[in-house]
Amino acid sequence: MRINKFLAEQGIASRRGSDTLVSDGRVKINGRVAVAGDNVEPSDVVELDGKILSHKVKYEYYLLNKPKGYVCTVSDEKDRKTVMQLLPQGAGRVYPVGRLDYETEGLLILTNDGDLAYRLTAPQNEIPKTYLVRIEGSVTASDLNRLRAGVEIEKGVITKKCRINVIETDKNYTKLHVAITEGKNREIRKMFEVIGKHIDFLKRIKIGELTLSGLDRGKVRKLSPEEVYYLQNL
Repeated sequence: MRINKFLAEQGIASRRGSDTLVSDGRVKINGRVAVAGDNVEPSDVVELDGKILSHKVKYEYYLLNKPKGYVCTVSDEKDRKTVMQLLPQGAGRVYPVGRLDYETEGLLILTNDGDLAYRLTAPQNEIPKTYLVRIEGSVTASDLNRLRAGVEIEKGVITKKCRINVIETDKNYTKLHVAITEGKNREIRKMFEVIGKHIDFLKRIKIGELTLSGLDRGKVRKLSPEEVYYLQNL
């Protein structure tokens, strides 16, 4: 397998992060400094910063109900709390699959399974992620249809078609379910900015049909084998 995939499966970093490790010259294969695109065989000796890496991988899968006020990184240069601090003691070296921004709550998967992470985040796979959105005031049917068809959130960046349903409304707010199949930075917030609406609450509630059922805010649990199988076959 490719060196970046090997490192990702070890839980060292994402594939992109692994490419950076390789380009920085920190990885060796059989004593030779690795280069991008190198393949790793079971008999190869792979080193990272002089430490030999095992070819045996134990995958771990966690489901977290992320609260507001945490960032989805391993560490933070602003010294903010990270989702890694919510993992149970003894958890392996896992990484967030995609990101929820600092103010966004909800379903987050953490794993060292690079293939699954790629499957769930690659835009071409069109894995639906459903969010509970609350906006100030009301919204017109015309604006909702604009969002469903795709809008330009940045110059030259147009969102894909999405599903939006209003689930509750009164004179002060509107609650909606929004299902998207990509993960652009702050995508849903920017979508509603296009129609002049401010989101005051945003929570991811589903990936595919996987939900947060029974998991309190800030709590984490391991995924069941059935849930892992489901995600691997989405």
